Amino acid sequence: MPYEIKKTANGKFMFNLKAANHEVILTSEVYEQRASALAGIESVRANGTQDVNFEMKQSSANEPYFVLKAANQQVIGKSEMYSSEAAAKNGIESVKKNCGSTEIKDVA
Repeated sequence: MPYEIKKTANGKFMFNLKAANHEVILTSEVYEQRASALAGIESVRANGTQDVNFEMKQSSANEPYFVLKAANQQVIGKSEMYSSEAAAKNGIESVKKNCGSTEIKDVA
């Protein structure tokens, strides 16, 4: 499935990576320009296949989620909140499987 770039309400840009089932598996940070969002997608492609770039976290409500970091340790994107650590780990596997997509779709 493709990456989807969206313009935010305040005119900035963000992207989602979707799995084959159309579920969002990674949501980016917010970028000032579309070109920066495209660079973020390239960073996901470059960093999303290696376990070392994923960090498991817990929300304040004790829900597991993960972040994907670039080589410089900057967060590129984060997952949704999961019901279990096992489900979050499945999400990581899905990012690793789908991050190589070259399809980019602009959505309203």
